Order: sequence, then C-alpha cells, then structure tokens
Amino acid sequence: MGYDKRISELPQAGSLDGTELLAVVQSGVTKYTQANNLNYITSNNYGLFNQTGSSVLITGSIVQENLIGGGVGTLSVPANGFKQGDAFHAILTGIGTFHNGDSLDIRVKSNDVILAETGTLTLANASNRRWKLEIFFSVNQIGQAGTAEIVSAGTFMYSEDQAGKFNGTNFSFINSSSFDTTIDNTLVITSQFDDVNCLIQSKIFTLNKTF
Repeated sequence: MGYDKRISELPQAGSLDGTELLAVVQSGVTKYTQANNLNYITSNNYGLFNQTGSSVLITGSIVQENLIGGGVGTLSVPANGFKQGDAFHAILTGIGTFHNGDSLDIRVKSNDVILAETGTLTLANASNRRWKLEIFFSVNQIGQAGTAEIVSAGTFMYSEDQAGKFNGTNFSFINSSSFDTTIDNTLVITSQFDDVNCLIQSKIFTLNKTF
C-alpha cells in the first residue's frame, strides 16, 4: 500500500552499461539477471567481441601464449548461457615468422578445456608473413561435462616466403567429455612453438554468434 507505481512514474534510467539488474521469470520463479545477458535472447546473430589492437608479440617462448589482444565486447558465456544449437564464428589474422622444420600448435580453449586444435604443424620459411585462422563452433548438446557437446572445425593458413605459395591445414574437433555449459566459459586461443626464434602476433580478431 502506497508503494505501487506505474513504470512511467519511476526515475528514468540513463545510458546502460550492461550491469543493470532486471527481473526475469524462469519456470515460474522470479529471478534477476544483468542487462548484458539479454544479448543471448534478443538475437540469434550478433557480434560478441572485436579486438581493437594487436596482441602481444609472441616470441622467445616454447610455451602456450594467448593470441587474443584487448578489445570490446565479451569472450565469456555465463553459466547456463548456451542453448542447444548455438553457433559461433571466429576469425583471426596477423603476422608470423616461421622457420623450415619448426612446429606450431594452436589450441582453442575454455577454462583449459580444449574446444579445437590445429594439431602440430610442421612449418615452412615465412618471414613476417600474413596468416589467418578461421573457426566454426556448434553447441550440439548442453549440460555438465559428459553430457554437453561442442563441435569445432576450421582452417589455419599462412603465406610462405616462396612467392605465391600458401601452407596450412584443415582441422576438426569434437568435445563431448569435458565441455560444460553449466559453468562460465571464457574463450582463449593459444599458440605454441618448438623453437624460440619463431614469432606470431594477431592483428584482427572477431568473434560472432551466427545462430
């Protein structure tokens, strides 16, 4: 009594930053969520993340290093944020210096769980040459590890020093054992060489939800 107001009588909100709390009803229970989580229900096709600068130059290292630089948007899906049939598309491009016979392995991960992997690539000579990594993801099943399933496929290509010649690989990966949609998932893409004299850096990275 005395507390009922029309929505039009409430104070008007200013620009939203995604942290605002909204009421939702799930299975008859009233809960709250943040405004930025509405991206997952308002559209089936939209941008999630766009890198706005170069990644850290990965060189002098034979351990896994992150290929993704800073940007705008999000690389995370909140717990229970995936739906069956969700699909995603990622493209990275950049520069690299590789030496004949050295190896490179690129892994796509969430919470140290591998979602896709190129496998070990034997490299050819490439001095400050362009490369491109393209990946497609499909969430076939949702749930805890052992129930959830994500399928990934893609290509990694680069220009060799030899004029007009491209090198690379196609890859595909199914994770139906350790992928878990009931927890927060944050995308990481790493590269790992077997020689400290190689280097790689991403210049552009865009992640989109496509379905």
